[in-house]
Amino acid sequence: MLLRLDPASPLPLGDQIAAAVRGAIADGSIGPGERLPAARALADSLAVNVHTVLRGYQRLREEGLIELRRGRGAVVTAGDTAPGRARLMEGVRRLVTESRALGLSEEQVVALVRTGLADR
Repeated sequence: MLLRLDPASPLPLGDQIAAAVRGAIADGSIGPGERLPAARALADSLAVNVHTVLRGYQRLREEGLIELRRGRGAVVTAGDTAPGRARLMEGVRRLVTESRALGLSEEQVVALVRTGLADR
């Protein structure tokens, strides 16, 4: 798995790592049940602190995309939902970024989402 970080980006490095892995899960480059690189090995290859990688992995765990197991490392969540969930999270991230750029409050964004759901 090839990850590239942009040190000039305003996005924290841990979030960039999470985004890159999320994208690989979404496009099927990394499949359910596959192990991710060990945090220390990935940190060495990216020339970042191991805690930066662990922050990215933790974010993915919170999103339900990977499982972190002691001694086994990070593994993409089993089942067919991981790619779809990863694509959904990418959409959510875009929604949050765009809503912040527009100056919308969290309540306004939630109201928009509810309106969109009611239209169905």
